[in-house]
Parts: sequence; C-alpha cells; structure tokens
Amino acid sequence: DWFDDSIGFQGGHWSQSVFTVADRLRRLGIDLAVLFPNSFRSAFTARLGGCQRIVGYARDGRSWLLTDRLKPLRGPDRRLIPSPIIDAYNRLVQHVGCPHPGFKMELFTTPEDEAAADAVWRKRGLSRFSQVIAFHVGAAYGSAKQWPMAYFAELARMFTRQSAAVLVLCGPKDRQLSAELVQRASDPAVVSLADCRLSLGLVKACVRRCDLLVTTDSGPRHFAAAFDRPVVTLFGPTHIAWTETYYAKAVHLQKPVECGPCQLRECPLDHRCMRQLLPQEVFEASMALLARSYPSKRLWTWLPFRHRDKRAS
Repeated sequence: DWFDDSIGFQGGHWSQSVFTVADRLRRLGIDLAVLFPNSFRSAFTARLGGCQRIVGYARDGRSWLLTDRLKPLRGPDRRLIPSPIIDAYNRLVQHVGCPHPGFKMELFTTPEDEAAADAVWRKRGLSRFSQVIAFHVGAAYGSAKQWPMAYFAELARMFTRQSAAVLVLCGPKDRQLSAELVQRASDPAVVSLADCRLSLGLVKACVRRCDLLVTTDSGPRHFAAAFDRPVVTLFGPTHIAWTETYYAKAVHLQKPVECGPCQLRECPLDHRCMRQLLPQEVFEASMALLARSYPSKRLWTWLPFRHRDKRAS
C-alpha cells in the first residue's frame, strides 16, 4: 500500500537489467531517487534513467553519479565504522526533508500469502500445538553464517519436549538444508516447507503467525521484527552493529572469538564462532524471551533438557 508502482530488476545479464529499468525510469520522468543500496549499479541505473536528483552515500566509486552525496561513517583510518543500516536509511530520508521515521519496521502479507500459510498449517497439523517455533537455517551470505545442523536438530527436540512444534522455513536454495534438519531431528513435531511451493510471501505469512523465530543472521530475522514476533538471532562472522534494529523482542547471541567478527563468507579455520554457541544457550535465551514477550500467556512447563522425559528416552 505504500507504493504507486514498482519496477523489478529481472534476471539475465547485469547490463540488460540496468538498461531495461533505466528505460522505464526515463519514461516516468523521476524527480528524486533515494538510493538505499550502496551499490554502483543502483546509482548508475538512476543516472542512466534520467533521475533529476539522486541521493545516496558516497562510496564504492559512485560519487560522480550522485547529486547529493552523504558521507558514510568512517574512523580516523578511513575504514567504515560498523553502524546500524537502519540509521543510515533514516539519514537518507531526513536529508530529503522527511521527519525522523523512528525504528519500527512494518511488512504486509497478501490474501494469497495467508492462504498458502493456512495450507501449511492444515497439512502439517500445526494448529494442535500450543506453540509453533519457526527456524530459519539458511544464509545466502555464505556458509560462515550457518549454525551446525546437529545443533539445530538438538534445539528442535528441546522445543518439541515442551509440546511445541518446530516449522523449518526455507527459500528455494535452502530446501536441502531444511529437509536435512527434519531428518536429523527425527521427531514428528518437526516439519518444514521443503516440499511446498515456495515464495517470499509464504515465508512472511509463516513468520507472522509463529510464536518465536530462531534464525541465522539472514533476512527473515527482519520479518519477525516487522511482524512484532520475538526473534533469537545466531551471529557468527558478522558484526551485530551493522544490522541492529533496536527491536525490543530481539535477542542477539554471539560468541566472542579472537578471529572475529571477520565478515568472511567462508570460514578458513574451524568455524569456532558458531560451534561454540551451544543449543542449551539458545534454548535458555529463547525461553526467557518467550516469557518476556508473552507475560500473560501460560507457556510450557520448562523441563530442563538434561532431564529426559519418557518420549525422549
């Protein structure tokens, strides 16, 4: 509802997408382009599209393409200072005359998205569970962001011992990981979207109706904040400061290690930043966040996972 129109970059060669979008922009006669990405492509497309005023951060060799150049935060050594992207976005819109937007994010789902999620809930029998915990295990950034599958499986079983269901979310590239987690967990209360017709809308609708999201540092963690869902994010090689959103129902877990945060996509060592973050810690943080987020709601009886119940034994 926020937009009158949208133009998507289609697949194909980089230059083909740029010229196609630039042609649309030129025909529309754009007065102002506010560039949220720091990419060269976004600035080049806006300039090629004849946008009269182009506002963005002066970095990545694109300053000459901008009419309004904002300086990114840098230290005395000229290196970028890790700082929340949401602050950077707010600076952009304030520069063009908007009042400070605050930090509350918002997303929407369509009736089609909700119908797809309804079908998942029916097919997986999720309505019979008192709580539905969503997991997101993938990381498009690279394998360095991924938490070990064995850890996710162990964490899933901790939740199911509390009479909860675990729904493993995924995108097209994460189907195999999602299915692997279900197999490793070996529990009928752990299910996934791996065999569903996947879409961004389906993932959003599933996050919107879950009670908690446990995720790697990936896009769905921001869905949770936008839908006011509690979220526990597992950080490894990345700086938390870059993606801090000031969301009250978020918990960030990260182990301090001598080699990180390294920002690398693939770990050249032993992935210690993620391997040292144990399922017990994540479970305890999740339970505490649930209790804080739903103070008037009766949650499960917390059975410490070291005590095995009949089903576990």
